[in-house]
Amino acid sequence: MRKPYLVRFGPAVCAVDLCDGSERGEYVNQDYILTRLGRPHRAINLMYCYYPNDEGWPLRASVAHAHDAQFAWDYPYDDYFPYTGGLGGSHDGPVFEQMRDIRRHGQDVCLTLTMDPFLPDEHIAAVARDLRTFGRMTVRINHEATGSWFSFNKRASYEQVAGFFVRACRVFHAEAPNCKVVLCLDGCKELSERKMVMEDIFTEAAKAADIVSVDRYLALHWGWPNDVCVDGRSAADYDTDDIYKLAKKSYRRYTIMNDGVKKPMVMSELNADGDVTGPFYQAEKVARFCELLKADREHWLSGFTMYQFRDRGRLGLEIEDPNNPENGIEQPVLSVYRDIIKDPFFSPSRRAGKAVKLPLTLRYGGTEDFEAVCIPMELTGAPVLFEAYFDRELADANLMFEVNGRWFYKAPGVKCIDASSAFFDGRFTGGETAVTLYAPPASGENDPAQGDGWQTDYFTTLTALPRFRVVYGPILNAVKGRS
Repeated sequence: MRKPYLVRFGPAVCAVDLCDGSERGEYVNQDYILTRLGRPHRAINLMYCYYPNDEGWPLRASVAHAHDAQFAWDYPYDDYFPYTGGLGGSHDGPVFEQMRDIRRHGQDVCLTLTMDPFLPDEHIAAVARDLRTFGRMTVRINHEATGSWFSFNKRASYEQVAGFFVRACRVFHAEAPNCKVVLCLDGCKELSERKMVMEDIFTEAAKAADIVSVDRYLALHWGWPNDVCVDGRSAADYDTDDIYKLAKKSYRRYTIMNDGVKKPMVMSELNADGDVTGPFYQAEKVARFCELLKADREHWLSGFTMYQFRDRGRLGLEIEDPNNPENGIEQPVLSVYRDIIKDPFFSPSRRAGKAVKLPLTLRYGGTEDFEAVCIPMELTGAPVLFEAYFDRELADANLMFEVNGRWFYKAPGVKCIDASSAFFDGRFTGGETAVTLYAPPASGENDPAQGDGWQTDYFTTLTALPRFRVVYGPILNAVKGRS
């Protein structure tokens, strides 16, 4: 049997991110999502708002200003979850608990944050400083900035929204260099038009941004939850190939806006709305879009975010159970999406390194730049049971590990993980496999005490490796004659 060796993980050809919670659904814990999907994502997107000077803050807008709303954004400020950090805020709120949960599970955070565009720099700086311990994360400020529905667009001109974004970039780059700032515009809306929507107004914003983006839905019922999708007045079904072409055209326009510099391009929201398509055609449209990505040799898109995991409408991999919001009802698109994220095209790259010995220090620099240890194994057949034991030195470790293509999480204090489900599909019949494990921060935050580079890198020293119990057949019952 080969000795354990180092593996370095890098970016996918096109990464996959996942939105978890919004005005349409609650946050779902990462243990549940990992169990349902079988692998971690590059990033998990959270949707929050920051209007600290508004009446009713920090209550959610639909609570502070409860009334018979006529549409989803019919409130004085955006009805996302309130960001409770910032100037004079607290780090004990849900947004910080969720960011820690995401990073403990070996994923980066993408924080989508709508903000009052008239906030002074000290408010922006306070938010940036909140995020310094959360490693390599992205912050999407005032997304869909050329729209008309969010509060920041209702209280400011487009020129003012663009200027605020430039100012926010400057503050974030100074206060939280671990954060990359994302500009999200409508992009190109018609194939016949030369420029994207409001391109001239947002050119300086595109130059200030680290990452550029568009949100694209292959079908959308924007009248939800205030009407039922029965005609085309509040919904549309778009041609998937046209949406692909428009997104790629937006990438090219962003490059021109940046004087030829090809900045990373993402699609920060992507799905087809089952309200419009029904559940089966929804899955087909998502699959078709990903087929177009794989067939395109230009590899222009660095990642997309599936919107979202669980939804009260039909924009989720699961629908929220109306009887119990803690339950999700799987949709056909979930199975299709699970296959998509297993595809090597959408999976992190791996590069095998040299053999290692203990003690071993692993570096975790974020989902596109980390080290793992690979433990080769030779199995004589298909396991009935596959258990990983974390004794003594490993009991308090925070680990993600993979076997036979399926990922598992081991929290601090947990001493045994049953990984038998990695073999439930019946495809493995014996031979060589491996356990690959890495160590994201146990607290979910980086540690300033680790010295230079602590904002982007986190280090864990392993003095032991797990041991395994593998059972290949039925476990004998002690009662004679029972089968």
